[in-house]
Amino acid sequence: MNVLRHYPVILGGLGGLVVVVGLLARRQRKTPEDRERERRARITQNGRITDGNILDVQELQLDGRGWAQMLIYQYDVAGVTYEASQDITYLRHRVDLHSCRLGVATSVKYDTHNPGDSIVVAEGWNGLRK
Repeated sequence: MNVLRHYPVILGGLGGLVVVVGLLARRQRKTPEDRERERRARITQNGRITDGNILDVQELQLDGRGWAQMLIYQYDVAGVTYEASQDITYLRHRVDLHSCRLGVATSVKYDTHNPGDSIVVAEGWNGLRK
């Protein structure tokens, strides 16, 4: 008889679990573009600035999804040289590709906790020098 007293508690717990799982399943997942925009915003707000150089600008064809424009650059942090690239496809309106030549000086913002994570251009910041 004591077992019957616990059924409402068990059923209520299972019902709550079903609701939580349903909410998690319906939660909208972030697209790669959303995650990249958030990364740029985080580095723009919290990053440290250093000097760098543009190495190249390349257009890469994506698997049938069009073209991506990549800005390739180099910078030094604490005696370590980093070479990185940034997809600037969605930031083309902020970048003059004709001024991005080999060796052009630029400012680079990097994450102080992970210096390899860096940007040259973002929605609220532009390190390209004219």
